[in-house]
Amino acid sequence: MKAHDGMYIGGEWRPAAGNDRIEVVNPADEQVVASVPAGTPEDVDAAVRAARAALPAWAATPPADRAALVGAVRDRLAARRAEIAETVTAELGSPLGFADAVHVGSPIAVAASYAELGASYAFEERLGNSTVLLEPVGVVGAITPWNYPLHQVVAKVAPALVAGCTVVLKPAEDTPLTARLFAEAVHEAGVPAGVFNLVTGTGPVAGQALAEHEGVDLVSFTGSTAVGRKIGAIAGAAVKRVALELGGKSANVILPGADLAKAVAVGVGHVMNNSGQSCNALTRMLVHRERYEEAVALAATAVAKYSLGDPLDPATRLGPVVNAGQRDRVRSYIERGVAEGARLVAGGPEAPRERGYFVAPTVFADVTPDMTIAQEEIFGPVLAILPYEDEDDALRIANGTVYGLGGAVWAADEESAVAFARRMDTGQVDINGGRFNVLAPFGGYKQSGVGRELGPHGLGEYLQTKSLQF
Repeated sequence: MKAHDGMYIGGEWRPAAGNDRIEVVNPADEQVVASVPAGTPEDVDAAVRAARAALPAWAATPPADRAALVGAVRDRLAARRAEIAETVTAELGSPLGFADAVHVGSPIAVAASYAELGASYAFEERLGNSTVLLEPVGVVGAITPWNYPLHQVVAKVAPALVAGCTVVLKPAEDTPLTARLFAEAVHEAGVPAGVFNLVTGTGPVAGQALAEHEGVDLVSFTGSTAVGRKIGAIAGAAVKRVALELGGKSANVILPGADLAKAVAVGVGHVMNNSGQSCNALTRMLVHRERYEEAVALAATAVAKYSLGDPLDPATRLGPVVNAGQRDRVRSYIERGVAEGARLVAGGPEAPRERGYFVAPTVFADVTPDMTIAQEEIFGPVLAILPYEDEDDALRIANGTVYGLGGAVWAADEESAVAFARRMDTGQVDINGGRFNVLAPFGGYKQSGVGRELGPHGLGEYLQTKSLQF
């Protein structure tokens, strides 16, 4: 076990104010692999003060120079790609190939996109007799989750820095090691002292202290809707801006005439990737009743290919979930699905391995829209397949949750799929297997959050508007 010391504050690693530690556990074998300091309100205060002190000079730095430094961070991440992937595997349990391609490859692409965008973005424009200025909102408190420990950091920090904001990052306590590597990349890239700061710690202590701090101008949070509500209430009392990317229960709608085999296979993969720990996972598959049983059989065949095992084994396609509490939570949802009358097609609540926080890849059929597994976010490798009668029925089911983050539509032609997608109450929809786009805005409707990440819309979250009249 490696004991990491210090918080990255003001451009250096400083001793933590307290003595408490957070142990980092490898979810594949339940062994402690490292420990980090558990930050206190005093650590948060020091980090915010450093960010505030660095803000005037950083905000005055030309945007092209800020973007160039984000590009330099991207280069340092790329240079340490293998090390970062191995770290993600150790603290999250992601299969190493997926960790490299998605957990590291995606944030490198996002950082590159902001380095390019920042060099050309219009931070001012003329409107009639006015000049409109887009200025940094100030100090950003970024609170990130464990499910994509580098991507979520980059998706917040890169646009904030390009916008001219300074940042205090509080990463999830389950995955702090990846965040420390990011801090090292920032330091190696030559980002000025105080522009980026890192405090490791728990949500109820360090996270709450960051959200409440009067020196923080915007809180950007990704995580559960329940915690998002609390942060929204804290920010509301202080009239402080928030960006909240919260839960989801995304629908994968397969319309008549679509390529059923492809739609089912892609849909199953979308749920199983990252062990189902994705807020936009397509956890509800909606299929017309005429081909429903065919779809169920295809899903059972597809999910059988997701072999559980050692994340370092190239043959493994499904690793563990992040911790024991998450494992127990997911299994309880599976038990609830059985108890409420859903048909278990694959998997189940039983432990598939003696050690590690593994959950069997699970598929339910005969799910009704009012069942718990069709309404609540499970955050594990669990797929619910629901039948529908016609397109209006499919739309009612797809829109029939409190969430609205992601979704997918498959149809015989693009026009039909787009027409259906336009009626969905959700922030992002994949059309016939549309690929992930680092420039497209990502965020939700309803209780899936407030604000957007990625691309120019993500940059806009960290800017405020001033107009000058002549």
